[in-house]
Amino acid sequence: MARPTPADEQLVHQLPELLPAVATPHPHWRESHFFDIHHPSGAGDAVFFTMAVRPAQDKMDSLQMGRIGGQQVLHGSARPLGDDPQTPEVPGARVEIVKPWREVRIWADPEVSPIGVDAVFTARTQAYGLRRGTMRAPDGIVWDQSHILQSGTWSGTYTVDGVERSIDGWVGQRDHSWGVRDHGRCPLWIWFQIQLEDGMLGVWHWELANGATIYTDGCWAAADGSDPVPVVGFSYDVDWRGADGAVVAYGKNGEQVAGIAGGCRFVLADGRTIDVEAEGDFVRPYEPFHRGGLNVVRVRTGDGRSGTAVYEVTGARHHRFFPDTEVDGILPC
Repeated sequence: MARPTPADEQLVHQLPELLPAVATPHPHWRESHFFDIHHPSGAGDAVFFTMAVRPAQDKMDSLQMGRIGGQQVLHGSARPLGDDPQTPEVPGARVEIVKPWREVRIWADPEVSPIGVDAVFTARTQAYGLRRGTMRAPDGIVWDQSHILQSGTWSGTYTVDGVERSIDGWVGQRDHSWGVRDHGRCPLWIWFQIQLEDGMLGVWHWELANGATIYTDGCWAAADGSDPVPVVGFSYDVDWRGADGAVVAYGKNGEQVAGIAGGCRFVLADGRTIDVEAEGDFVRPYEPFHRGGLNVVRVRTGDGRSGTAVYEVTGARHHRFFPDTEVDGILPC
């Protein structure tokens, strides 16, 4: 029997189905929140917080992960969806949308997670909706997803080993995405979120193993709240770096990688070109589950602005970033 949820009482339906039903019963369909909290220097602690619903797995889950005091930390918790598939809460963690697209509170219990979080994200830019992107392999969908990104300021604390640390005034990112994401079969995706004093540069970019571009979208979003300007061109010259700063190969599992560095170029729809140089640390590898991961970097633009960023580089097989990895399943080609 179909059981309505409390959200089904609202005038919000987009399909002739109850809200727990999604467009496709794909095992990798999920909807998720992702939050980035990193030290303003781009060299200290970094916390990443997720909350995701996975209908085909009957699961809501959350991760608190990052680098604290130079140590990599990861914690996860989950619950069955049961008769509440929409409330973003699991044992020891929750997300509260205080004001849509303006204010979000995230919380993780320091008695449960090695990273306790009690933090409020306040938007400093408009939210930007990326166009839907799709990638297929010969045997079906690998990626079919929509994505919203937004920059904001943080207030509150994170707690580790009983020590509470303030994040008041820190700048970071939130993302909201939904659809099919078979992470382990995407050859390469790049997610760069660059925080400058006057705004945010963001891009999502996918390639095949040989470097052919499948999808690029992003924006410049100014901190004055004006309309975001779409990214219409993106290129990069970025490499993995070892502990000595020299270029290194990723290998099978990133054994030699300590960071990432290099340049990239954004071309905006209004004709502007922004060049960005970055250098930073590999703070949260996705190993052993997936290749690559999250880097926190310091950036400088060609016109002299400086800031920090999160550079996510991940995927299954790519001629530049992951030429030697072992891959399960059929990749897009």
